[in-house]
Amino acid sequence: MEERNTVKFKKDEFAIKEYIKSILGKGKISKARIEYTPIGEKVIVSTNKPGLVIGKRGEKIEELTNVLKTKFKLENPRVEIEEIKNPEFDAQTVADEIALSIEKLGPLKFKIIAYKNLQRIMNAGALGVEIVLGGKLPSSRAKTWRFQQGYLNKVGDSAKVVDKAKAVAQTGPGTIGVKVSILSPYAILKDKITFTPEIISRIKMNAVESDEVKEEKPKKKTRSKKK
Repeated sequence: MEERNTVKFKKDEFAIKEYIKSILGKGKISKARIEYTPIGEKVIVSTNKPGLVIGKRGEKIEELTNVLKTKFKLENPRVEIEEIKNPEFDAQTVADEIALSIEKLGPLKFKIIAYKNLQRIMNAGALGVEIVLGGKLPSSRAKTWRFQQGYLNKVGDSAKVVDKAKAVAQTGPGTIGVKVSILSPYAILKDKITFTPEIISRIKMNAVESDEVKEEKPKKKTRSKKK
């Protein structure tokens, strides 16, 4: 029973997110999640453009609330806007921006778009970025292009804190898939080693002491063989 409720919860959450994307447009929101409270359902929408989501005098919020009641059968929904302060570290926002740029400029400029976003994210302070584009780029055959920079682990605990997202760009030659993975500088890495000035000074002292010990050791005399 709990598994069914979990599956239904995820399906409703995905359907609400896709609906919000459809009415607001691609690139306007990053995530949408539902939290069930005793007084009703709380729908939290993460976006880097809160003004476009709220609308004039909150008209879009009211429209969305009515749809959640009628279409998705939520009893008492409350829509809250969560602003993304660092959109460069949000994988979904970056993936949507890349997809929109490919649709606008065309698939032939995919390398310029990918490298430009890659450099922008790294300059913002990200630890690692990976952008994967798949589709008819630029030939008639489908091909996968990978652009990566920095530290980005694929397995282990550090891989769990990597923000991943997907987007789709519709172009003349065909559909192009976009995958983005970003390791934020604010992510907590369990295997990260930080060298403080105290640790560095201890390492230097140990190195000096080891050199002194080596110099103090007497050299072994080699016996010359008699002819």
